[in-house]
Amino acid sequence: LLRSCLVLPIGGAAMPVGVSLLNSYSGIAGAFAGFVIKSPLLIVVGAMVGAAGLILTQIMCKAMNRSLTNVLLGGMGGDEAVAEDARDYTSIKQAGPEEVAMVLDGASSVVFVPGYGLAVAQAQHAVRELADLLITRDVQVRYAIHPVAGRMPGHMNVLLAESDVPYDQLWEMERINGDFKNTDVVIVVGANDVVNPAAREPSGPIAGMPILDVDRAKHVFVIKRSMSTGFAGVQNPLFFHDNTMMIFGDAKKVMIQLAEAVRDYAA
Repeated sequence: LLRSCLVLPIGGAAMPVGVSLLNSYSGIAGAFAGFVIKSPLLIVVGAMVGAAGLILTQIMCKAMNRSLTNVLLGGMGGDEAVAEDARDYTSIKQAGPEEVAMVLDGASSVVFVPGYGLAVAQAQHAVRELADLLITRDVQVRYAIHPVAGRMPGHMNVLLAESDVPYDQLWEMERINGDFKNTDVVIVVGANDVVNPAAREPSGPIAGMPILDVDRAKHVFVIKRSMSTGFAGVQNPLFFHDNTMMIFGDAKKVMIQLAEAVRDYAA
């Protein structure tokens, strides 16, 4: 009960930190239990689990550019004025399935960027279907995985594994960031803050946060339900870049439509 109360203020997008912290607590509790029953093995194992959880917690906080205290107190994304200002977008370009199919027809490399929106819509199987279509046309397909995308550590990896995405197609952020400039098309599926170029600015709520450099690709398609902000509550300048087009709708339905458009375009 005490552990549950400690993580109550944690926002949804910071839940990876909460899960990791709870794992650490369980190890610490096990170590204390070892002292009580005088079990050296339980002490050692509990200490190892607790230390590993704390290390992972620190890694996750660093990836979100936030301190553990800030996460525990729910210190990001709560300012309503900031959230309202972040919805004031201009120069947004929208794309339909047919336009995306035309661009994909001339692409040799495509990167999918999964986010929490993919998990909510359960779109992983639809994404895999489109990826398979592209692979049959000799297109290089990869998935860019941000360490804090989703709601828990490895959330995107688990979802994509559920749809039998080959492991060698999953590229971690550090590995793929340098190759976005050589990528023809990036399809962002329900991600927001983890692809926000504002993180490169010297100041701001997400300044210094490690992000996926999707804006450096030739074409970027962003699938979102609406123009609402992400967890950080700040505007995402990616959405009105010259090389970005928005596709509004449920991620699963949009991916199914894209797969159908790609088939029709090739027919």
